[in-house]
Amino acid sequence: MSDEVTYDTAADAQVTMGEARSDPPDMQGDPGPGCHSGAEMEKAARMAGQSDLLDQYAKDYPQGPHDKPQSMCPAFGSLRVGLRMKRVATVLSGSACCVYGLTFVSHFYGARRSVGYVPFNSETLVTGKLFEDIRDSVHELADPDRFDAVVVTNLCVPTASGVPLRLLPKEINGVRIVGIDVPGFGIPTHAEAKDVLAGAMLNYARAEAEAGPVPAPERGLSDRPTVSLLGEMFPADPVIIGQMLAPMGLAAGPVVPCREWRELYAALDCGAVAAIHPFYTAAVREFRAAGRPVVGSAPVGHDGTAAWLSAIGDAFGLPADKVAQAQNAFLPAIRGALSAAPINGTITLSGYEGSELLVARLLIESGADIPYVGTACPKTPWSEADAEWLRAKGVTVNFRASLEEDCAAMEGVKPDLAIGTTPVVQKAKERAIPALYYTNLISARPLMGPAGAGSLAEVVNAAMASKARMDYMRDFFKGVGAGDSAGIWEASPNIREDYRALNQKKLEKQRRAAKAQEMI
Repeated sequence: MSDEVTYDTAADAQVTMGEARSDPPDMQGDPGPGCHSGAEMEKAARMAGQSDLLDQYAKDYPQGPHDKPQSMCPAFGSLRVGLRMKRVATVLSGSACCVYGLTFVSHFYGARRSVGYVPFNSETLVTGKLFEDIRDSVHELADPDRFDAVVVTNLCVPTASGVPLRLLPKEINGVRIVGIDVPGFGIPTHAEAKDVLAGAMLNYARAEAEAGPVPAPERGLSDRPTVSLLGEMFPADPVIIGQMLAPMGLAAGPVVPCREWRELYAALDCGAVAAIHPFYTAAVREFRAAGRPVVGSAPVGHDGTAAWLSAIGDAFGLPADKVAQAQNAFLPAIRGALSAAPINGTITLSGYEGSELLVARLLIESGADIPYVGTACPKTPWSEADAEWLRAKGVTVNFRASLEEDCAAMEGVKPDLAIGTTPVVQKAKERAIPALYYTNLISARPLMGPAGAGSLAEVVNAAMASKARMDYMRDFFKGVGAGDSAGIWEASPNIREDYRALNQKKLEKQRRAAKAQEMI
């Protein structure tokens, strides 16, 4: 009898011993593909018949120096678009951890509605039962009294497994069914995922419009030719753009991504499209298929507004005096707003929203020195005018910028203010550099016309003025959470400089041996 003291008799239970695994050594202990197993999951997706989809994504959203997302899950972009639309239900198919994270973030950003989820396991994924479950769920949701459309989104694992959303019914009881794949290994940023759903909805709406009459949007139709606006923006910006278009006899059309399905028809029924955010490649393809010209850049600052109004006039074939009338009505006010709210200081700017180049133009016209602009979005024909203007001002413009590049620019320039994503802001503040989070503090402000001209000065100047406070905080917390003091300690760490010296000698010896091996 053992002298061991136990809580119960569980230790006496018989245990069935399994057989040793016969997997190759390189596969033992492999937990399977995760969120960033891009190469393996893409290979699996192509084997599952998804090559055409991935080839189109590679063409629409070319990869940069990094082959995996460095922002939040890309699917958040398409999820956000669907959740902001009236009478549209959203269903996700993906790993439970992914769905949890996406729903959490969506509700954090104010989505006041449920997100559908079709769970799966290895058996339902392999046997095809998952597709049947998805089909059953959309049939259950397709209530025409509640919804105009149901959006079903495949995340990484269902996409890699080839779950065929294209085989879902296009319509059930008068409710449209839109299926999209938004894998992290095919869509680099959440901004571009917005385009995936916007393009799919425009494609569906264009087919409906070509087939026959479609209903008008709730707010009715404009009595003037319209300019559809491509890209999410501050709510006041479309109103300001409409005011600038009025002297030319034009009106601002719907903003794509739209807020209701019927706005898609009105967006397609425009005279021209303004690609305010230049990365909406799939949406532009649908507008061009409908015969609509696309104009790049946006009416930001004095120079940007003058050039944009001229380009819109050219798209509509308007006489020069009409364009001049609009320019004369607004350019003096923009110049006055810029001079009334100057910004003096050096700023590095980076983000993943797609409007970074526009914000940089506005800051430069306000007086700021901008040596570096990084955007996680790709270079497109509709961003070229902004990039050329910035380069002419001595700005380094970095498309598909990685987090490492953005941080290196900030560390190298040592600006008076760093505007960027959360990790850039964190790294800047560790160095006592004032910093602002781009998404919440910069892009959530009007940028267009006279209202945009002075909108950034207050927050930017206030942040730059906090340099002394940042220095104080750095000195106060000096040494905390860094080096030997990182982590949680019950007492002061026992630092052994002799061990460090010995380990350093070992490392030097290994480097010399490696160097000698190279010479052999």
